[in-house]
Amino acid sequence: MGFSNAMTVTRFAPSPNGPLHLGHAYSAIVAHDIAREAGGKFLLRVEDIDGARSRTELVEEFRADLAWLGLECEEVSAQSTRIVTYLDAAETLRRDGLLYPCECTRAQIAEAARQTGPAGPVYPGTCKGRSVNSDGPVAWRLDIEKALSKAGSLEWIDELAGAQRAEPELLGDVVLLRKEAPASYHLAATIDDAADGVTLVTRGQDLFAATHIHRLLQELLGLPIPRWHHHGLLLDGNGKKLAKRRGSPSLADRRRAGEDGLILADRLRRGDFPTGISLGND
Repeated sequence: MGFSNAMTVTRFAPSPNGPLHLGHAYSAIVAHDIAREAGGKFLLRVEDIDGARSRTELVEEFRADLAWLGLECEEVSAQSTRIVTYLDAAETLRRDGLLYPCECTRAQIAEAARQTGPAGPVYPGTCKGRSVNSDGPVAWRLDIEKALSKAGSLEWIDELAGAQRAEPELLGDVVLLRKEAPASYHLAATIDDAADGVTLVTRGQDLFAATHIHRLLQELLGLPIPRWHHHGLLLDGNGKKLAKRRGSPSLADRRRAGEDGLILADRLRRGDFPTGISLGND
């Protein structure tokens, strides 16, 4: 299956578990501007399957924030409407013998892991081949070894870093169905991008390694192959990426304080960041 050469379609896909901040604004602007310059489409997709952490009232705030920044978008179906699709895809992989149930906790994985990958401790395969009661609270993991045997050698293209050989083994047997949610980011985002016709996946460099898994899933599920564009991240004064959990100032607060969103967006485009904020490119 070849890489897509269709009209450029990008997306911004925030999770409503906290307000948007400058890092989100930068990511949305990158996706918006690439699509507009190519005469394509810029989509908004809400990733709202994070259980009780998802707050529906934030979705309207997201729409207001994008409008305040001057970013016109086409909104597509939220993840919560697509759960059956995720489960169907997982069942396909399960029928192919590529998934297995896992009852390990994060603490157990951290203690047993023998290596660390791009996303943290690599699952050591504790439950692989074991008898696990799959009717209980279990996660379903992708057997990377079997999946690679089925898919063969794969490549993907990042517009900034060039052609990449897919190396999903770096992340190990990742979770596709979580214990506490209907699907993991890996499975849901991959299926969503295909369903929405996304041809260029723009996101931060912190998700670069995840693309190895996503490219594998596309091959296993017969999905179209987009290109990727992993941009730099906005960092705070300590060199840490801006994050909701660290209380990075929200766009909504700036908007309500009367700041001009169009001017802010233009500053971000030009790399004129607020004091203490920088763009990391590593």
